[in-house]
Amino acid sequence: MKRSKHRGHRQDKNGDEPAILETQNLDRQATFMGGHLDPDTVSLASVTAVTTNVSNKRSKPDIKMEPSTGRPVDYQVSVTVIEARQLVGLNMDPMVCVEIGEEKKYTSMKESTNCPYYNEYFVFDFHVPPDVMFDKILKLSVIHSKNLLRSGTLVGTFKMDVGTIYSQPDHQFNHKWALLSDPDDITAGCKGYVKCDVAVVAKGDTIKTPHKSSESDEDDIEGNLLIPDGVPAERQWARYYLKVYRAEGLPRMNTSIMANVKKAFIGENKDLVDPYVQVQFAGQKGKTSVQKSCYEPIWNEQIVFTEMFPPLCKRMKIQIRDSDKVNDVAMGTHFLDLRKISNDGDKGFLPTLGPAWVNMYGSTRTYTLMDEYQELNEGLGEGVSFRARLLISLSVEILDPSSPDTSSSTEVQLEGIPNISENATGKIEEFFLFGSFLEATMIDRKIGDKPINFEVTIGYYGDELDGANQSKSQGKKKAEGEEETELIRDSSEDELDDDGDVASVATTPPMKPVVTDRNYFHLPYFERKPCIYIKSWWQDQRRRLYNANIIDNIADKLEEGLNDVQEIIKTEKAYPERRLRGVLEDLGQRCSQFLVLANTDQNLTGKTKLDRERLKLCMAEVEAVGQQAKAMRSQVKKSTVREKVKLTQHFLQKLRFLAEEPQHSVPDVFIWMISNGKRIAYARVASKDILYSGMDEERGKDCGKIKTIFLRIPGKRGFGPAGWTVQSKIEIYLWLGLNRQRKDYLCGLPNGFEENRLSKGPGMPLSPPISLTYMMKQIFQLRVHMYQARSLFAADSTGLSDPFARVFFSTQSQVTEVLPETLCPTWDQLLLFENVELFGEAGELRDDPPIIVIELYDQDTVGKADFMGRTFAKPVVKMAEEHYGPPRFPPQLEYYQIYRGNGMAGEMLAAFELLQIGPNGKADLPPIDGPADMDRGPLLPVPIGIRPVLSRYRIEVLFWGLRDLKRVNLAQVDRPRADVECAGKGVQSALIPNYKKNPNFSMLVKCFEVDLPENELLHPPLNIRVVDCRAFGRYTLVGSNAVTSLRKFIYRPSDKQANNWSAAEEIIVVNMEPEANFKKVDTVVKLDSCSEAVVKVEDDDKDAKGRKKKRKKGDELEDDGLDESMLDWWSKYFASIETLTEALKGQEGALSDSEDKEDVDLAAGGGNRRGKGKKDKKKATVEPAEKKKPKLDELKVYPKELEREFDNFEDWLHSFNLFRGKGGDDDDQNGSDEDRIVGKFKGSLCMYKVSDELPRDFDSNMGMFQNIPHNDPINVLVRVYVIRATDLHPADINGKADPYIVIKLGKNEVKDKENYISKQLNPLFGKSFDIEATFPMDSTLTVSIYDWDLVGTDDLIGETKLDLENRFYSKHRATCGLTASYATHGYNIWRDPMKPTQILAKLCKDGKLDGPHYGPGGRVKVENRVFMAPTELEDENGLKKQTNEHLALTVLNHWEEIPRVGCKLVPEHVENRPLLHPDKPGIEQGRIEMWVDMFPKDMTAPGPALDIAPRKPKKFELRVIIWNTDEVVLEDDDIFTGEKSSDIFVRGWLKGQQEDKQDTDVHYHSITGEGNFNWRFIYPFDYLMAEEKIVISKKESMFAWDETEYKIPARLNLQVWDADHFSADDFLGAIELDLNRFPRGAKSAKQCTIEMVTNEAEMPAVSIFKQKRIKGWWPFVARNEDDEFELTGKVEAELHLLTGEEAEKCPAGEGRNEPEPLEKPNRPDIALLWFLIPLKAAKHLVCDQYRWLTIKIVCALLVLAILALFLYNMPGYMVKKMLGA
Repeated sequence: MKRSKHRGHRQDKNGDEPAILETQNLDRQATFMGGHLDPDTVSLASVTAVTTNVSNKRSKPDIKMEPSTGRPVDYQVSVTVIEARQLVGLNMDPMVCVEIGEEKKYTSMKESTNCPYYNEYFVFDFHVPPDVMFDKILKLSVIHSKNLLRSGTLVGTFKMDVGTIYSQPDHQFNHKWALLSDPDDITAGCKGYVKCDVAVVAKGDTIKTPHKSSESDEDDIEGNLLIPDGVPAERQWARYYLKVYRAEGLPRMNTSIMANVKKAFIGENKDLVDPYVQVQFAGQKGKTSVQKSCYEPIWNEQIVFTEMFPPLCKRMKIQIRDSDKVNDVAMGTHFLDLRKISNDGDKGFLPTLGPAWVNMYGSTRTYTLMDEYQELNEGLGEGVSFRARLLISLSVEILDPSSPDTSSSTEVQLEGIPNISENATGKIEEFFLFGSFLEATMIDRKIGDKPINFEVTIGYYGDELDGANQSKSQGKKKAEGEEETELIRDSSEDELDDDGDVASVATTPPMKPVVTDRNYFHLPYFERKPCIYIKSWWQDQRRRLYNANIIDNIADKLEEGLNDVQEIIKTEKAYPERRLRGVLEDLGQRCSQFLVLANTDQNLTGKTKLDRERLKLCMAEVEAVGQQAKAMRSQVKKSTVREKVKLTQHFLQKLRFLAEEPQHSVPDVFIWMISNGKRIAYARVASKDILYSGMDEERGKDCGKIKTIFLRIPGKRGFGPAGWTVQSKIEIYLWLGLNRQRKDYLCGLPNGFEENRLSKGPGMPLSPPISLTYMMKQIFQLRVHMYQARSLFAADSTGLSDPFARVFFSTQSQVTEVLPETLCPTWDQLLLFENVELFGEAGELRDDPPIIVIELYDQDTVGKADFMGRTFAKPVVKMAEEHYGPPRFPPQLEYYQIYRGNGMAGEMLAAFELLQIGPNGKADLPPIDGPADMDRGPLLPVPIGIRPVLSRYRIEVLFWGLRDLKRVNLAQVDRPRADVECAGKGVQSALIPNYKKNPNFSMLVKCFEVDLPENELLHPPLNIRVVDCRAFGRYTLVGSNAVTSLRKFIYRPSDKQANNWSAAEEIIVVNMEPEANFKKVDTVVKLDSCSEAVVKVEDDDKDAKGRKKKRKKGDELEDDGLDESMLDWWSKYFASIETLTEALKGQEGALSDSEDKEDVDLAAGGGNRRGKGKKDKKKATVEPAEKKKPKLDELKVYPKELEREFDNFEDWLHSFNLFRGKGGDDDDQNGSDEDRIVGKFKGSLCMYKVSDELPRDFDSNMGMFQNIPHNDPINVLVRVYVIRATDLHPADINGKADPYIVIKLGKNEVKDKENYISKQLNPLFGKSFDIEATFPMDSTLTVSIYDWDLVGTDDLIGETKLDLENRFYSKHRATCGLTASYATHGYNIWRDPMKPTQILAKLCKDGKLDGPHYGPGGRVKVENRVFMAPTELEDENGLKKQTNEHLALTVLNHWEEIPRVGCKLVPEHVENRPLLHPDKPGIEQGRIEMWVDMFPKDMTAPGPALDIAPRKPKKFELRVIIWNTDEVVLEDDDIFTGEKSSDIFVRGWLKGQQEDKQDTDVHYHSITGEGNFNWRFIYPFDYLMAEEKIVISKKESMFAWDETEYKIPARLNLQVWDADHFSADDFLGAIELDLNRFPRGAKSAKQCTIEMVTNEAEMPAVSIFKQKRIKGWWPFVARNEDDEFELTGKVEAELHLLTGEEAEKCPAGEGRNEPEPLEKPNRPDIALLWFLIPLKAAKHLVCDQYRWLTIKIVCALLVLAILALFLYNMPGYMVKKMLGA
């Protein structure tokens, strides 16, 4: 197919793809509109010729050969749980559980806190199909006090499906707060927040590492919730009612043997299926009841889910399952996408559906015990047959949690519902489907030559084996009151219906296939074309399909236009903007037409709420699109074409989304090819595409047209190469409509046929034909001009192929010659197809010829040829009476995209013409003029008018060297040579005598001349091959590379005119502030070329106002004035990172602002969603201006690899990867290509027309490659600085890793194993390594991070590779980055052994520039540019001296402004490189921040390496004196007196409750809530100022081998408790103070209020690190039953911060101990109180309150005692008496 107009299929969501779809990404682009990821429906092709239909007899073919939905892909989900806040509960021990699907991972437990800080990273790996992945639920739950014995109590959970995360920009949420809610109690409200990062990566996605924004922004929890854009922050609970009414058309389940067994035992033949419906939504499952033995089950039940609204789970999965004793099987699955049945705009509506039928598709309807397509029934992959239809409806009701009747649980409930009337879903109408098979060719020979027939089914009609189902439909008709003759049931095929028609003929008669060639058969239909027809009865909901068709129609036209525009841009033709204006104009008109058509809605029965709402939505959206298109049309200019095309792509996406109808009506049509009773291959045609309507716009795009369909293998077997061979290509004509519209169902067929009907009695109405006989046929000659192909698939192990092409047209096929060992064959061959017979009228054939299929194969010496790809074309047709001449003839060569499966596999350059043979025979055909000089025997070359015009080019090749060659056939490469070939001519490099010793070529430049087409787009590729010369004259191919596009290597002599502007002088002023080396950069103003331009480079970083403002605001920042001695490299690094963050934020702000602008333009019709975001952004951009940063020299932090910023440093030296081995047919093509790389060829190319006069001043044997350094070996000192790694993939079971660095360069390897960092996924290394290297032998530097293990080998976590050689030789000068300013000492010291003046002198000399001339007054002139800068330099002792270094450095930093040779020089930088693992290609395993300096050994030696060792945390001691408490809540009731009191003590900790908690003594029996303590807590800690974190090292567990370092925020926790003797102490309240910003303490207890906690943001904040000493009152708070904060006490405390040294000088004792003891508190006298109180209380009770009661009790006790004694002694006494003793 011509790649130009290649359009996606109707459901192609990938609207923003360029016209040439990058198919590897198809699977992944679940773009936000597209929703239901269905790349399967992306038909990858079609055709120019195929699209430009003049008459409408043929529709466009789909060339989608391989379903890709069910194929598993690698996914990695990474979740970082940072912290939780505002958890509901008192003094809890929370942990977070992260659950995805079945997998669970837990964080550690934090004790006794409501705002735990975790910062733990979890990774989940999956290998599943996209659909399964995106339906998985990510669940975050917080559990309180879980341990080995108890499962803990659930605090709250948060749920979201993975698809929502994947559809986010960059597939991630970063630093967002998940809102927890309680699933058992929906009235409870928010249970807390968990802050986390979540990212989902599929293989091959790139992760953007988001900038870490500053803490203060993220503390705004409400503004940073973990929800997609457009979802309101306050989500409410809602009930989702899914009503299930009934199902019909269920397939036969266990028939055959099982049925007979059951019948024998039970004696009755029941329907053997027990269906029930199961629904899954948001991680919950609901089921209906089971209907026993029933093919038409009626349930009338509703399943009720309770879930937040809008839900963060997109799809509801509805399955009909068969209940079985052993295992239940799914019979069909349907997914409801909630985004398609709701709308969140201003005039939006809640999700609603039906009542409507949904159709389910799955495996074939014939029952087998082991169904090989079972997973199709589970919803994986495209269904190959109709399974059942289910009548459902869905509604949503938002709950009001306050109302008493709302049940609070979220369990799924099942309730009964009343029956629904028959015609609620629409009136039942009789539909008529007609099809005619015009041609069946390309039938795979593997199928065998048994007779073949085709079966067509629609729903459960037409299936031979399912005949029983048809009686029902007729029963329905009977019910409609028509008289019906007794059914004549002799066979399902020949049923007569009431019209006397045969109800359906669903299969064509079997026919033996005939051989076409060695791969394919065809069926000999010739003039007799079999037909099928089926009558079926469905609810009449055509309106839905009509609306979808109109929108699809608009979208198709738009897509076609866009592809045109892109083709014009791509081939650089003139005026793409005119075409785009036309496209938009057309779009506007079509949209307004839709509004008219869609409104003509008759009031049909069965119209649902969704129908009405969707109609409103579609009208509004389409109207909006139309208006925007008209508005945009006027804005299209040449400069803006590309971005407008992007915007138009959004329209396309929107239209495609609107066209998808969620409520089905008529099921899809399936066409099956059956060979000898066995189903082989199928095709599925959407019923809306063939639906008839009287209005052209509403008609389906294939209705009444001939469509070329490729049948394919069902299910899993269709994956991979097996599914790529065409099973059969059929040309079929289809028409579907109401039976009463039947009159013109044949009018789309090619004319000139007679109908053959089943014979009937006289007087019967005519039945549809069962075959057509064509009377007219035309004879043609087809000429196929096969010129060349490029970038073909590598099918042999050498990495090359032996390609030939096979061309199919009608029932004939021919092949080109085989060209050995190439991926870019130039066949230059004309294939003639004689006597091609085509049926139909001549005129029709001229406008609508059949398509040609071209398949490419690789010839193998043994065995069958391997399939390499296929494409389509339409010939240009000349009728006998037409003149052969312009504009249509001779046809142009065009590129056709070749597809292999769903992937692209090259392009083919060819032309096709179909010439009618008139009455005079072949004499009238135009002659075939081959070029005179070629004699190729029987092979005809492409004729002269068609083959391209050639001209002479010279190609110069720079041979530099070979790198990283792998072994070939187990032998090492020793004496390689490179051959370069283009269009049959070529040149060989010198032989490298010993690859190990020196892999560079000795002879640098060679050239050859070759004839190439004038048109650059037709240039053939250039092939680079590397061979190894072995003994005895043998050559082995090492690897090859085809350079497909030579355009970037074409040398275009520069215009003479271009240099005039540079004659004028320009002055660039760079003002340095004398007091600090700080460059101010203002906007650069370029003036008119001829005046003396003074360009001022300045940066107003602070104006006087800003300075004054600061002074007023308190002197906090003044002491921050920079103290040079305090600054180190890290100060510079952190300052730079902050700058980068602000820059990125600024970009995002600008981006969203521009989007907002557009949205405002676009929001004419649709509601404007971004209104909210906009105001915030404006606010945010103002703030940074106010807080000025102290001025620091900065370096450049690149968020990606350095080479990506500088075009891979290929400014003159290019790297070409050499490939070998077969191409991979992995899921995506990239992954496998990595393994095929066997080395690199380094060099360059230059091509130019020979006629061009060349500049005279050059050395002829170097050709165009002047001033190129020598490639002799050179010794270099490489200094690698590794700063840190982030987000490493965990390597140990505990979800952590113990990383260390390994650096490899050539044979040298540095292992830093002893300095591993324990249990860290974000290790800070801060190390530099020096390695000596010799280019070219050691040119690739590998930096790896390994995981240290105590036993066993260490595992690789990830590695990154740098090509040092290209950096070293690049003119961007990447050897050592230039600092922003020059200094000889301090943190910003100059690292390069060459000073700026020397570098500048060298650059000027190499570039043959005039200069540098240093003038007075701080000026320097280079060529015709003048730069200004300060000239004073301060040394260590503060003395100033004159220097030109600042001047030189200024020029270097602005080198890109120098004419002719200028380019950006690499600044001092840090690069951020992804770490990859060879076993998991394409999935990032973390990132590493580093940079590399290189110093040639023949220059002066560099100074010592910069010290970038991580800052040691500084020792501090925090002394907290607890003076008093007040108003503490009284917890205890006195048992006796009933008085309220509390035994108060205060507990405090800084690092964690286990590590350093300290308690005061107890103040007993406080009756007023007042406590006096005078107690000192002492907390020594290590603190990192830059990161504002405390560093603690501790062993993770008893068994840990070594200590792990943790960084935690500096937060002081104080709690107040009530001491109890015999039970656990009671927690009363707490306060947490962030030592960097906490509210200033109140002066007195009265002024201390709860506001200080609840309204922290408004309070003046202080930092203990600046204030050092603070005293005041702070409130204690706790949550009451309603989760509200309440004040539970106040504490007067004094915080005093000392550095480690100060603390040693003036020590203090804990508690009230020496040294510096605190005095005893003045408490009421209670020394013996605890002992005396009980006595006092007893006396009071006994003597006063209960005196009489006491006396009574004593008396009663005495009486009891006497009685007891009496009973005890009585027996003995009696015995004595009786015996008379």
